[in-house]
Amino acid sequence: MTELDPFTDLLDYPMYVVTAEADGERAGCLVGFASQCSIRPARFMVWLSRANRTYRVAERAERLAVHLLRRDQDRLARLFGGETGDRTDKFAEVTWHRGPDGSVILDEAPAWFVGRVENRIDGGDHVGFLLVPEATENRSGDHTALLTLGGTHGIAPGHPVD
Repeated sequence: MTELDPFTDLLDYPMYVVTAEADGERAGCLVGFASQCSIRPARFMVWLSRANRTYRVAERAERLAVHLLRRDQDRLARLFGGETGDRTDKFAEVTWHRGPDGSVILDEAPAWFVGRVENRIDGGDHVGFLLVPEATENRSGDHTALLTLGGTHGIAPGHPVD
């Protein structure tokens, strides 16, 4: 338990799957620490755990893809949140395609964007990746019920959480 838990326990923020590719190596993970952080210019910050294989690939990547999931996409959430890429080829279990500049786009995601990494910021056990949005797609139409933190409580992390 941390000093911040009484506050963060009240939050039910969206969850994302972030994918990265560098030097022919693909990785992806479920992420809860992410948010738009500027309107003009548009910027989005994604925080990746240093313990995560996705972080190790993302630190060499020029771009990251950020995907939203629907509330009913438990299988994808469990794959990207409960398995580690150190032991599992997650991309062998999903359909995906190449997006802008070779980014990895999950076909099942109702919405995604690709962002160029503008900066990396040390945040302790997580590193922030400041993204400049370059391409986006929303296949969900209007609003869809998104996967939130509350929908992931049953997923044990692929890597231990300190």
